[in-house]
Amino acid sequence: MKTIYKYLLNTLPRPLLIRLSYVFKLFAPIAFKGSNVECPVCERKFRKFLSYGSDIAHRENVLCPYDLTLERHRLLWLYLKQSNFFSEKKINLLHIAPEQCFYPIFKKQTNLNYTTADLESPLADLHFDLHQIPLDENSYDVIFCNHVLEHVKDDHQCMTELYRVMKKGGWGIFQVPINYESESTYEDSTITDPKEREKHFWQKDHLRLYGKDYPIKLEKAGFKIEIFNPRTDLKKLNYQKMRLNPDELVYIAIKQ
Repeated sequence: MKTIYKYLLNTLPRPLLIRLSYVFKLFAPIAFKGSNVECPVCERKFRKFLSYGSDIAHRENVLCPYDLTLERHRLLWLYLKQSNFFSEKKINLLHIAPEQCFYPIFKKQTNLNYTTADLESPLADLHFDLHQIPLDENSYDVIFCNHVLEHVKDDHQCMTELYRVMKKGGWGIFQVPINYESESTYEDSTITDPKEREKHFWQKDHLRLYGKDYPIKLEKAGFKIEIFNPRTDLKKLNYQKMRLNPDELVYIAIKQ
């Protein structure tokens, strides 16, 4: 069963996986009944989470079987809960590659003017290439674009496009996979074999693996960066219970 699950996860196209997940979540709470782990987004407890990731970046006990959150989603949620995101009167939000765990919640939020976008996701209102966003400049108060920039050909161009459509005084969160043991981002366009890409960049469809210089790259696109460190900004956080990555930081990109 575990082998079949891993094969489907790494083989089926993303739009199909999104549709199948709605069926899976119907019986997941029963199959994983327990209280060893807890998801702060769906507020459910389970015996364990599912495994996730490629052979190189495989992690056990990280994917919530109900709302499909991973470590990064749960960390982002904890940041949003302590921010003014849910209390601000009116926010124009652009959500690139909308995550299933957030989509129904944001859709219901009365303080959000919510627009989703992606190349092919069935959850997207708009479909476009991030290198050339067909939207007016200074349009959005908040932009989320998580785990996208590692897939694009020119990440600097995409960052400047995100900066362009963000309002002055707006902010965004653009999470990416980061190797915190590396000082600089690693990319090599000569590596085209899928197996070699997975070995070098953690996933076969990644074009780069970011290092600790990631916030500097955002600054070069015009953003001011603030860092949310849950180890210092959130007290008494149970990393093990929520299955969080204790090394992960959230970089908030601000347009001044």
